[in-house]
Parts: sequence; C-alpha cells; structure tokens
Amino acid sequence: MNHRHPIVVIGAGPIGLAAAAHLLERGQDVRVLESGSGAGAAIRNWGHIRLFSTWQYNIDAAARRLLETPTEAYAGGWEPPRDTRLPTGSELVTQYLEPLAAHPALASRISYGHRVTAITRIQPNGNGVDKTRSQDRAESAFLLRTATARGLVDIQARAVIDASGTWGTPNPVGRSGIEAIGEADARAIGMVTSPLPDSLGAGREHFAGKTILVLGAGHSAANTLISLGRLRQHHPDTRILWGLRGAANPIRLYGGGPADQLPARGQLGTSLRRFVENGDISIVENASVTTLERGEKLGVLLADGRRLDVDLLVPATGFRPDLGMLSELRLDMDQIVEAPRELGPLIDPQFHSCGTVSAHGERVLSHPETDFYIVGMKSYGRAPTFLMATGYEQVRSIAAFLAGDRAAAETVELDLPETGVCSTDLGGSCDLPAAGEPAASRGTPEPLAGSCCGTPEPVDIGFASGTLHGHTELLAER
Repeated sequence: MNHRHPIVVIGAGPIGLAAAAHLLERGQDVRVLESGSGAGAAIRNWGHIRLFSTWQYNIDAAARRLLETPTEAYAGGWEPPRDTRLPTGSELVTQYLEPLAAHPALASRISYGHRVTAITRIQPNGNGVDKTRSQDRAESAFLLRTATARGLVDIQARAVIDASGTWGTPNPVGRSGIEAIGEADARAIGMVTSPLPDSLGAGREHFAGKTILVLGAGHSAANTLISLGRLRQHHPDTRILWGLRGAANPIRLYGGGPADQLPARGQLGTSLRRFVENGDISIVENASVTTLERGEKLGVLLADGRRLDVDLLVPATGFRPDLGMLSELRLDMDQIVEAPRELGPLIDPQFHSCGTVSAHGERVLSHPETDFYIVGMKSYGRAPTFLMATGYEQVRSIAAFLAGDRAAAETVELDLPETGVCSTDLGGSCDLPAAGEPAASRGTPEPLAGSCCGTPEPVDIGFASGTLHGHTELLAER
C-alpha cells in the first residue's frame, strides 16, 4: 500500500466528516474534498426540514470526541446540543457540522470548491493505470480529477472514501426511470421544483393559491404535502394533488404510526392522513407520467391517457448515485439498487425498512478496487432506507481497516429504531409493483432477528427516507 499520499474523503457532510474524524483518531493522514463552499452544503438545501431522529442518533462518536477535546487554538470548546431534541437541517449544519469542520485538527485538511469529476489510478512514475490494467494495480495510487475555481486539479490518494451523497442526482419524474418528454424544459423554467421546497417559508408566495402536484410516496413527499396542507389552511384556493404511481394502500401509505420507535416519524403519517381525509389533499392513483407540456399551465400527461393541468410539480421521487465519475474503477455493484453487491440484498426496500437493515462495515462495502469505498447515502444506491447512524458505523469500520485494525473493522454493531411497518416503498422512485406483482427476483430473505415482522414481504406503498442528501436522515414535519 502506498502511504506517501493521504486517504481522501469525498464530501464534507455528516458521513464524510465522521470518516475524517475516525481516520484522524487512528493517526491517519486524511484530506476531505467538498464541492460546496462549506460543510453540509447539500443539507443547506433542506435546512427548513426537521429530522425524525434526535441528536443522539445524529452525532458520530469519533466526531463527538474530537469536538469535546479542545486544543489551545480551540479553547472555547463545543457545546453539544441536547440529545433528546430533533434538529432541523440548518441546525445540523450550524450546531454540529460547521464546528466539526472548523476544529483545528480538521479544518486545514478540508478543501472546499473541489468537485470530483473522475477517479482512476496512477503508478509512482506517473504512468496511468486505467480500468483494464491489472499489474501492480493495488499498489498504485488513486488519481482524483477535481474541478475548482482555478481550473482542473489532480490529487493523489492512497485510499478513497466516497461520501458524496445523492442530492445532486434526483430521480426523474418520468416513468420507468427515465425523464418524461419535456421534463428538462419544465425544470429549466421552474415548473418542476426542487425536491423539498420551503413552501411555508421562503417559497410561500410561490406556492400559495396554485395547483400543485406532488409526485412520490416517501417521507420527502409527506413533508411537502403536510407543509402544503398547512399553507392551504391560510390560502384555501391552493389545490394539492398527490400523485402515486401505484394504487393507494392505506395500511402502508401512512407508515407505522404509534408502532414507530421514532415518534416524529410515526406522527408524520398521522398528520398526512388527516389532511387527506379532510379533503385538503386529493390522491391521484396510477400517476405514471409520460410527458410534460409547457404552457400557461404545466400539462402532465399520464400513461392511461389522463391529463393534469398544474402550476407546479414537486418531484419527491428520490435520488440515485452518480456512478459516472467512478467509471475507471473496478466496482462490484448490486444490479437492482446500485449499491455495493453484498449490501444490496440487505437494504432492498422491497424487503427492508430503515429499522431492519443489518449492521455492516468494511467487508460488505469493499470492491475489487482495493482501498476504495462508497459510504453513506450513496452506498445505498437507489434504496431509501438509509439512516445517518448506519453511515457512522460504516466509516468507523473502514477507518479501522485502513489503519490495520482488522478485528475492529469486522466487529460491527448497530441499533436502529423500528419503523413500525415491515417495509418501505422504493421511496424515491415511486416505481411500485402493482398489487400482487412479485418483487424483483433476488430470492426471499431470511426473517430478520428483532424486526417488526416475520419474513419480509414485497411492498405496496409506504414511506421512504427523505434521502437528503448528500447525507441524510429521515425527515419529520416542520
């Protein structure tokens, strides 16, 4: 292994900074590359959203130890937030990520405005090592091409941890995983909004009195729908449509309710049900979008021939990983959810909810490309079952392995709160199996010890994570 270069972490969100903290704690040289101008750049896009889980689940152990050990230059220390509070995205950034990124042990190691566009390998003599070359591959350094304000910059690394998240690559509105005809144009003029608009805050006037279609069956959709429902109480001429690509199954549609071990997550479904039953929100079933037509209104054409004319479409359709920058690396990926191959069956949302994912670490996340790892939300590919606590355990294990502590790397433990439902939907994508349709073939998983149900079954409709993004967590209503 080439130790002349640092271990590079991509992304200065919760999981990326946690990885850096664990590596520093183990005496490893680390550098963090962040595309944004500050820590938690992706989270700032949904800062108005409150998380489901309290602070105790959202602060990594090594990061906490770093923050609670002031140096001479950081004599003021850090005042931890109360463990039982539910932070907003903005509070997660200002009360945790910014102080962590500013700690003297870490601050000089973070390079902002560095967007990684490609990763490959390079020999000590400078000769390239593309995907086809096997000789001395494992001993070659990584080469990361980054786009900066100064132009393109190449950076070398002895290992790479990709915690870049998925916020920048949302799933399309169109059916079958591809954009609807006219979708790009509708996005360009703002008739298709961001995935989690602030309809009660900065965007209030933009949404008040409009006809709005929210497409999606996950927690992101639920948050937006509840906010719009509250907006409608003050602006009754606001019309809210909830588009589902499948049929509405009330048992799964509103989550686990009182059975959810995160009360805020259970309350989300309860609040949403109330708005639907009161007539503030109208459900549109089988809303498979084929075409978006620009005009005074946005014409939304569905596969069965129906047309919806709306002012705004909110695409709460989830996210997917950007694997393009990894095209010169040898990856072993699950073909269904686009996660590392061994992780895929553990997180497939057709069988697992956020609380039934097994603990996993370096071994499960490894690839044929030695010393390269995808972690955090991006490691879950298209699955929406990610929790920050899961990512923290991922990077703890990987840091131990890269520091030579194989025993610690193999010992993985994780205690996640149950959702109160056996499964979630595809979350983001809303591409749900029709009633009675078999799940994608990967075999029936064994029953999960301690899960809320016996053998998991394929999903109909239910909540998914808020996928946020870069690094996310499940989301709660405001």
